[in-house]
Amino acid sequence: MSKNEKILWALSACALVLLFLMSSTNLIIKEKKVEIHPISVIIEDSNDDFYGNFRKGMDKAALEYHADISFITLYERNDQEQQLELINREIKDGAKAVILTPVNERETIRALDRTSLNSPLVVLGSQVPNEIVVANVAVDGYEMGEKLGNAVAAHEPKENPVYLFTDGLEYGLNLRVYDGVRTVLEQAGFTCTLVERRDGDTYRGVIEETVYPGSGRASIVALDTPSLGEAAQILEDSSVYHQYITGLYGVGGTTALLNQLDQGIITGLVTYNRYDEGYLSVERAVEAIEGSRQREQILLDSYYIEKPQLRDKQYEKMLYPMD
Repeated sequence: MSKNEKILWALSACALVLLFLMSSTNLIIKEKKVEIHPISVIIEDSNDDFYGNFRKGMDKAALEYHADISFITLYERNDQEQQLELINREIKDGAKAVILTPVNERETIRALDRTSLNSPLVVLGSQVPNEIVVANVAVDGYEMGEKLGNAVAAHEPKENPVYLFTDGLEYGLNLRVYDGVRTVLEQAGFTCTLVERRDGDTYRGVIEETVYPGSGRASIVALDTPSLGEAAQILEDSSVYHQYITGLYGVGGTTALLNQLDQGIITGLVTYNRYDEGYLSVERAVEAIEGSRQREQILLDSYYIEKPQLRDKQYEKMLYPMD
């Protein structure tokens, strides 16, 4: 090998070593730094039993949009004051956006009007008009109530009293659902009685008063998911109740409720796509953090479902989304 060839090989080796060092230290190819967006999700409940599909959608969006999600429950269900405290706490602790399911829509609006928040807010379920709210991912509660009312009117005798169970009309969509149900049923000639939950015996007491004095048959409409779950469990515990409670209808879409619908304990329910709700809320929150999102209201469709629809492909993906 000649002297020139040796020099050429040496220079080539040095060049290769230099290129390797430059690339390994990002001097040539710099990896794009991925920014992680911290987002806090604050719900109105003390547990997340009713948020299974929502969380699946949220986790999917978090993976795609590089979000770090903190999912926060209350110490006590429907504690409005604590929820407002948590919003401020999470923003102070570094949350770049907050996704909120309000306990009480009116109180939330008043609180937001009095508070100056430094992070955008995405509100679920309710249509909250406020400058800090960059997106409402909502569902029409009145329409949901109408669908329940129409189902009862189609299946139940008019002489049956209809009991409307609720955690409280001031919470979430309950008032709108109540207005929709009551309007349809009263126009159809039904007698409706509102039953607001006071303690763990409220619903059972109403059902037992129907059964034991032999006062006749009745139907139940649960205006919110917790009430539907509790009423369904009471009916599941005793076959005697089914002789007097001719139909149980309500709002919800959890796996437990769908199983009770399949078993015939629940007659029919109104639900909506919680997976999409979770995905869209995180997507909109990230876009707001990055400054590419204008104020927007997204209205999700609701669906009335009975046992035969559980096997319908139209609803299967919505009710049982894959992880």
